[in-house]
Formats: sequence, structure tokens, C-alpha cells
Amino acid sequence: MTMTALQHPLSARSVVTAPAQTHITVRGLVKTFDDAVVYNNFDLDIPKGRIMSVFGPNGCGKSTLINMIAGLVPINGGQILFDGKERKDTTIGYVFQNYREALFPWMRTVDNIGYPLVLKGWRPKQVADRVEELAASFGIGFDLNLYPYELSGGQQQTASIMRALAPRPEVVLLDEPFSALDYEMTLSIREKLQQVFIDTKTTMVLVSHDLEEAVYLADQILLLTKRPTRIAEIVDFTAPRPRTLDTLSESAFVETKRRSLEIFQREVRR
Repeated sequence: MTMTALQHPLSARSVVTAPAQTHITVRGLVKTFDDAVVYNNFDLDIPKGRIMSVFGPNGCGKSTLINMIAGLVPINGGQILFDGKERKDTTIGYVFQNYREALFPWMRTVDNIGYPLVLKGWRPKQVADRVEELAASFGIGFDLNLYPYELSGGQQQTASIMRALAPRPEVVLLDEPFSALDYEMTLSIREKLQQVFIDTKTTMVLVSHDLEEAVYLADQILLLTKRPTRIAEIVDFTAPRPRTLDTLSESAFVETKRRSLEIFQREVRR
């Protein structure tokens, strides 16, 4: 399918408007892979200082969406702005699903964490202080002077999250960050991530294949349709933080998960 068969993307001069308190504004997004249309004239407003989880059918483009927001995957049309700014003027942290490939194996863990700061031109003392601050925040109990291959999977993913947070990003994007971890480590890291959010109110977008996890961490659950992908519904979850294991049995959580599952099943069956 050619671009002429799709909705016309926004021109560079188009004025993008968004509701108040929106951080990431997506307008007229178009994405194709060969002849397959994934997104066509897709609009989305991601709120500032909130966690939005992205959930939907397999192949609907969940990871593609945050990869386009991050600039890792090119778009075919449309516009993505951050507080009205372009991506190049915004500090973004990204946590990859595959932690084994995310860290540089030839660098010590401490140097991996500080690498974004080195790229920004921070002085060595500033880098060391920031890494030490993050280590204290995460309660790190392992040696950051070890190389990534000397760490467990959970330790590597913790280091990846610390690296994403090192430059104090305005936005953090997480692509199924717990999918390769065991349940015990998942519980530990998601609690640390939640505490970081409470402390910083950094806008976060989390792709998850686990509905319980998606609801538990989120202020909003973005439920997507099959391709060409649209928004099926955005479900709010306003439970207070910090959320605990008790949250999972509270009526608000149970109802939000039920409603989200109902929407998901409806879209899968279409």
C-alpha cells in the first residue's frame, strides 16, 4: 500500500493542540511495514507526571508505539511533541526488554550507568555522584564495578533502569522491562520503579503483556485494538501510592482489571 492510500500526515507547519497537562502529544501518526498498516492517522495524549501502561492484542504495535516516541523507529507521517518541543530537545530514558543486550559488555556496570552523562559532557565527579545517588535510591547491594555478564538478570535490568534514569529524563519509556525476570525479581524491581516515580513524578510509558502489572503500575491503561491500531479505550486507575500487594485485592483494582480485560477480549474477538 502506498502513502497515498493512507490519511495524509501532518505537515511540519501544522499547529498541534493538546489538552492541559499533556506531556506527549501524538497527532496523525502513520506507520507502515511494507504493505502492512500498523498506525494510520493515530492521535494520543499522554499526561504529564503520570504512568501510562500500554496493553493490547499481540502484533498491534505496542512496542512500535514507544519506539516511535523514542525515535528508535522512524514514522511515515504525523507528529510527536514533548511539551510542545521536538524529540531532540527532550531528555528521554529508555529501558529495553532484553537486558542482556542493553548493557555494553566491555564496560563495567558503573560505567554503563554513567554513560548517558558522559555523552552529555558531565565531569567525572558529577557522573560518580549521580551514580552513587542512584545506587542509594535503589538500595544496590551488588558491586557496580563488576561487568554486566557477572551480574544476575535482575541486577542487569536494575542497572539498565538506573542508566535510563541517570540524566534525570523528562520521559521514561519501558518496553516490557519485567518479561525476562522471575516473579520475585519482578516484584522487587517494580517496587523500586514505583518509588522512583513517587519521588520524581517523571512521565512514564510502560508496555506490558501482563494485565495485572499494567493496571498495578499505571494511572492510565491505554488499551489498543488490532491493526490498523486505534485506541479502544483509556481506563483510569486512581489508587493511591505507594501501591502494595494489598492493592491487588482492593475493589478498585479488581474492577479496573475486569474492565480492561473486557475491552481487551472484545478487541481480540473482532
